[in-house]
Amino acid sequence: MTSQLFPPDVQQTLDLIGIFVFALSGGLLAVRKNMDIFGICVLAEATALGGGVMRDLVIGATPVVAFTNLGYFLTPLLAGLVVFFLHPEVERINRSVQTLDALGLGLFCVTGTAKAHDYGLGSVSSVALGMLTAAGGGVIRDVLAHETPSLLRWDREIYAVPALVGAAMVAVLTATGTLTTATGTAAALTAFVLRMLALKFGWRAPRAWHRNGSRTSEE
Repeated sequence: MTSQLFPPDVQQTLDLIGIFVFALSGGLLAVRKNMDIFGICVLAEATALGGGVMRDLVIGATPVVAFTNLGYFLTPLLAGLVVFFLHPEVERINRSVQTLDALGLGLFCVTGTAKAHDYGLGSVSSVALGMLTAAGGGVIRDVLAHETPSLLRWDREIYAVPALVGAAMVAVLTATGTLTTATGTAAALTAFVLRMLALKFGWRAPRAWHRNGSRTSEE
């Protein structure tokens, strides 16, 4: 299977690290929204697992791995408790959390695309699901917290675009029969580097041309 890019133990370890960091971001938003411990854990779970759950439901990989592997389900709860008790400290290392989040973005866009391909989807659909795997949890987090999803906000650095690039690389590698551990890692690192550059230089996606014109103002 092309989605098995790493040995199972390594794959699971990387997944759990990515899930933990994604869950931290969900928990931190819950704290900023003044939610209680239940809300913190719910947002942590949704952020960490939401993208993968949606992908698995679309491709028919049921029951989804988030509920068959206890480690996947418990890790976000642990992250939620860490945020509940230590959120000032977690906020202080937010830059490190963003770096690890970017690594998770790169990993999940690659493995998500590869898994979608394994279930018979074409290149375009696999890329879409790879991006969904990486960014979907953040969308669910923001919706639950009554926020405009970050990847739809013009004032936030690009997030979905790096995932899209990494997923597209995997689709090309798969189509050409060159997807290996090394090339898959390269695709993940490409997404990671793009996200980190976006954070460093404030890269944002372009908005509609002449958005401040008279017609826009009237609307």
